[in-house]
Amino acid sequence: MMQRRVDVLFAAALVALGGCATDHDRRFPLAPHMQRDPDLASVSLPCKADPTKKDPNHVACTPATYVSPLAWDAIDNAIARPITETLRVPATTEATNATAKDEVVPSAWFTPRLGARPVTLEEATRGACEASQILDGSAAGAGEWLIDAGKANGSSPGFRVNIPGKGKYMFKSDDAQGEHPTAASAIGAAIYHAAGFYTSCEQVVYFNPRVLALTPGLVTQDNSGLPKPFDAAALEHVLSRATKRGELVRMQASAWLPGRLVGPFRYEGTRKDDPNDVVPHEDRRELRGGRLLAAWTEHHDAREQNSMDSWISDAGKASPDGSPGFVRHYYLDTSECFGSEWEWEAVSKRLGYSYLLDVPDITTDFLTFGIVTRPWDLAERAPGKEHFAFYDVERFVPEEWKNEYQNPAFSRMTERDGAWMARMLARVDPALVHAFVKAGNFTNPDDAVYLANILQGRLDKIMLRYLTRLSPLGEIKQDGDSVCAVDFARLRGLATADHFRYAATVAGEGAGEPSRVVSLSLQENGAICAKVPHKAGLADAFRDDAKERYVVVTIDNGVSKNPLNLHLYDLGERGFYLAGVERPDAR
Repeated sequence: MMQRRVDVLFAAALVALGGCATDHDRRFPLAPHMQRDPDLASVSLPCKADPTKKDPNHVACTPATYVSPLAWDAIDNAIARPITETLRVPATTEATNATAKDEVVPSAWFTPRLGARPVTLEEATRGACEASQILDGSAAGAGEWLIDAGKANGSSPGFRVNIPGKGKYMFKSDDAQGEHPTAASAIGAAIYHAAGFYTSCEQVVYFNPRVLALTPGLVTQDNSGLPKPFDAAALEHVLSRATKRGELVRMQASAWLPGRLVGPFRYEGTRKDDPNDVVPHEDRRELRGGRLLAAWTEHHDAREQNSMDSWISDAGKASPDGSPGFVRHYYLDTSECFGSEWEWEAVSKRLGYSYLLDVPDITTDFLTFGIVTRPWDLAERAPGKEHFAFYDVERFVPEEWKNEYQNPAFSRMTERDGAWMARMLARVDPALVHAFVKAGNFTNPDDAVYLANILQGRLDKIMLRYLTRLSPLGEIKQDGDSVCAVDFARLRGLATADHFRYAATVAGEGAGEPSRVVSLSLQENGAICAKVPHKAGLADAFRDDAKERYVVVTIDNGVSKNPLNLHLYDLGERGFYLAGVERPDAR
């Protein structure tokens, strides 16, 4: 490991940033850090009648099933919400579930992966799929995969199959964009899973249609909610739209989620019949920061329709709708990622740059008679890659990205929410990008290379935008007298080595007293460590949480516009306790 001393520069300029550690300045108490969100705790819910065909007397002890009509979701967020937002004062509050260390702990919504532990290339490709869930169409016998339901709605036609020893899967086919939808589903889910979200197991599978068997009398619903039969003709229609390799049909297989499904989650408010759901969804950092992940992948239809809540009973499969248990929240359906195509090319060009109903854009176009040049005016398809539509790097501006219509959580994303997501994505190197794309199982290897290059280019833009304003130091660890962190701006090479001029100080202990210089050392892979000096004359009689023990260390990397403040308690021979992390946004 490379280890060298770093010259400490411009320390005097940082005195004002550190300030005096008076009692008034103690922003963080001496308290244990939350390691796990309480929403993972099991709760018991009242039971209610839930008759089924097999059991007319059946009861369920779960939240009620929330039904989210596609049309209402669009009307609510594309029309009603924008009108409401214009009539109230915009909120500027930070996410309420961010910890004192400026991170997010494991919860029923999110579990840290990137940065929290190594994500292997194999895991990056496999996503949420366990080894037992991987399908092999070539090993299936005739009629072995039973179709027991049609696909209710959505843009991709499909059906549900029950596979012996594997469980239930929703199969969906490609469309006019060739292998794009099925590949996007598997790749997008793999990326979301690595980032820390709960997703379904998604994979691309090839099989001979003879392995399918159709349950007679199946009925499904279209997007309008009208019932229609799912018979042999409907099955043939789905298979005819699928892409093929010889006699093999290519489809996306989505493993059925565990537990009892209770409908989508909303991006605002809380689920009233879930005692664990106490943080308004629009104030959750993982949902807000998800906007940046959606921007990277062009997941413009990240909406409640493409989510699902599942009641996870303590009894498991023995009683999936029994209590106690908890609700887990899933992201679903990324088939529209990476450049989906609409029937109207003009709309396809605007995806990611303007809402479907974007009043400010419409007004500007009207007042200027369309003279203003928009990003979508410059959109072009790459020759030979038309199935990726207008997904590119050149026009991408991370902070300006928009989804189909307003998303309450995305609209409230702050600089800190975006920087949090960027610090995680900074762990995605080119090898991981190619591993994600491998999940798409493209027939043409050039498609995988093309998509990987776009993903890498857009990620680079996200890094440059969100790791150079607030301090990019993350994965902070404290041990004894040392505090170490990873400078993700340096890890990603966002500036040349000579621009990274590190400086660290401890705030003066009284009015007019100068800041003390902190010894720093650089390590490999962007790591930096600070050796914090103890306060002079610190008496053992002081309680651990006494104001006299409180110190603030300020670290500047010379590249980002703002420093990092570490709030610690000096415990003498026992070392320091890291109470909190602050990322000022003052410059």
